[in-house]
Amino acid sequence: MRRRLLTPCVAAVLAGVTSLPAAAQPSGDTTVTFTVSTSNLTIEVPASDNLGSAFPGQTITGQMGTVTVMDQRAAANATWTASVVSTQFDTGTDEAAEVILPNLVTYWSGQATATTGSGTFVPGQPTRGDRVSLNQPRTAFSKTSGSGNNSASWNPTLEITIPQDAVGGLYHGTVTHSVA
Repeated sequence: MRRRLLTPCVAAVLAGVTSLPAAAQPSGDTTVTFTVSTSNLTIEVPASDNLGSAFPGQTITGQMGTVTVMDQRAAANATWTASVVSTQFDTGTDEAAEVILPNLVTYWSGQATATTGSGTFVPGQPTRGDRVSLNQPRTAFSKTSGSGNNSASWNPTLEITIPQDAVGGLYHGTVTHSVA
């Protein structure tokens, strides 16, 4: 009889052991990671612009429309320089009297019309007195300090001197803005 009594006691003890709660750890670490996404440095310009009309020997002036640099690189050193240059303006021929050379095309950026982000935004030509000829690449605008995403917009002005011997007609050329 003793054996029969011992077996149920051992079974009861073993059943109690398996139902004891697990010991909890006092703390636990989880390594968490994520990525801050980056994108590109881009520039948006007006598709076209019509400055109107003027006679030979006159100067025609007009704003081009808003140019915007968007820096989505999320860089620690988020600096950039926007450049501008012009082709010749012509009526579709290369006859001397129907060509206005890029040295007769001047540009000034003016001040920023809008900026976002931190840092220093610098206009290439803040005023008309600072205007430059577009016969070679010129700095239109720049960002010289700061970090993270940012943007700058400006509405540059073109001034084109029409030669005295220019032939009447519709002249077209290309003003190219780029950013790096």
